[in-house]
This record gives sequence, C-alpha cells and structure tokens, in this order.
Amino acid sequence: MNARAHMIPGTLRSEVSIRRGAFRLVTDEPESVGGENSAPAPHELFPAALASCVATTLVMYARTKGWELGEVEVNVDYDHRSTPPRFEIDITLGGEVSEEQLRRLEKVAASCPVRRAVEAGVVFEERIRAAEPAVT
Repeated sequence: MNARAHMIPGTLRSEVSIRRGAFRLVTDEPESVGGENSAPAPHELFPAALASCVATTLVMYARTKGWELGEVEVNVDYDHRSTPPRFEIDITLGGEVSEEQLRRLEKVAASCPVRRAVEAGVVFEERIRAAEPAVT
C-alpha cells in the first residue's frame, strides 16, 4: 500500500493519492490554525479509517455466516490529546442478533486491520531530502 501527499503551495491543503487505484482525498486544517477548513484535517482521517474498518469487517464476517445485521453504524470518538491517545468505539446494529452473535461480533470488530495495526505498534522509517535542482 502506498499513499502520497502533495501540498498545494500557499495553503495547508494537501491532495492525497492512494496507489490502489485512482483514489484521491483532500485534507486541510481549520481556519483557527491557518487552514481554509475546506476538508478534514489529516488526524481526523484516523478515526474515520477505524470506524469504516470496523463496520466493513463486521459486514464481511456476517455475510460469511448468513447473518442479517441490518443497518450498521460505528461511531468512533478519538481523543488525540490524551496520553496514550484514546479511541471510544460505539457500534449499533439495526438487525435482530442474538447474545451469542453479539459476543462473536464484538471479537470480530476488535480484529479489524486498522485496529490490529495500532495495537501491534508501528515502526516508522523516515527520509527527508531536498529535491535535486532543475537543470537549465
């Protein structure tokens, strides 16, 4: 997987391309920190990714079991200022599910790839360099 961010000169907006296809996202910062508030801030994509991952993981699992979950809603509150950062995940299922199914689905929700990556810890390897001067 690969993502590339390109900052729009003179702004705090970035265009992000995701290499799995022709997918593009835009991020920006709130006006209070110098942005235009035209798109989500980068850190706001983190809880969005987790909410989407949990919902998708639940629906994919339910399909394999033939379970009808009804409307699936996942709400993630993310406190990025706490140490360590804290996620509160609230899942609501619109269909009729048994207590046994709920117990199993709770384990399935905890196994979404985004959550597993965060829980396992992350290794960062960074490089920073100046672009080569253009030859004229």
